[in-house]
Amino acid sequence: MNKTSEIRRKKTALITGAASGIGYQLTQIFARHNYNLVLVDKNEQKLTKIINEFPQKFGIFVKILVKDLSITTSPDEIFTELQQASIKIDVLVNNAGFGTYGTFTETDLNIELRMLQVNLVCVTHLTKLFLKDMVEQDYGKILNVASAAAFQPGPLMAVYFATKAYVLSFSEAIANELEGTGVSVTVLCPGPTASEFQQTAAMEDSKIASVNRMMDTETVAKIGYRSLMKNKTVVVPGMRNKILSESVRFTPRNLVTKIVRSMHELKKSR
Repeated sequence: MNKTSEIRRKKTALITGAASGIGYQLTQIFARHNYNLVLVDKNEQKLTKIINEFPQKFGIFVKILVKDLSITTSPDEIFTELQQASIKIDVLVNNAGFGTYGTFTETDLNIELRMLQVNLVCVTHLTKLFLKDMVEQDYGKILNVASAAAFQPGPLMAVYFATKAYVLSFSEAIANELEGTGVSVTVLCPGPTASEFQQTAAMEDSKIASVNRMMDTETVAKIGYRSLMKNKTVVVPGMRNKILSESVRFTPRNLVTKIVRSMHELKKSR
């Protein structure tokens, strides 16, 4: 492909966890901005619905990959399939992730190991695989979806909070390493968001899940996309979430931990 063809080529975004929540909203946003899409999710039915609708609606190419990212071989399989199809990735969105709720002594180890694989290992693995080509072509964008949970410890969701702290730290570090390369890294840290997350984590009866001022997934996705395009590094959507995230820097850690514990405890029945 010559230089002119390369410039005219539509850019392609790979989005994990694309079938629902923030991932699905990002899928729509990238489609509206004329990106070709590679969509990864384990929900084949929802992905099939997207591929039946989006190409005609938006005039783009869509490839779906039905993958369970808790399986260790999935990142290599994704990378190999795209190489074989000669699909170059310009934007990598590591959105897939989930949580689990309860005291660490009571939670299921197998679920937590799967969570570590999806939230942490897979993010690292996919970034490693696709980043080299981005640097070589002097262009690329990576959006890692972390959480406002990344800024403090999280009793009753200890492993989840820790995975998001990793994503934040990892993203900031490689963003610094990549300065001047044409590749940017953005880490999106939303607060409580109205989605399937609470149900998946089995925390519907916790105090924080009953917060009325949860942001919606569309708003969070729009903020994430705009920030990615502006090459911002750390993005916390919503003024309330920004204030809370900043305030933990000036609050004793043991007090922060107690406050987070209180927020995540079950609502008392009347």
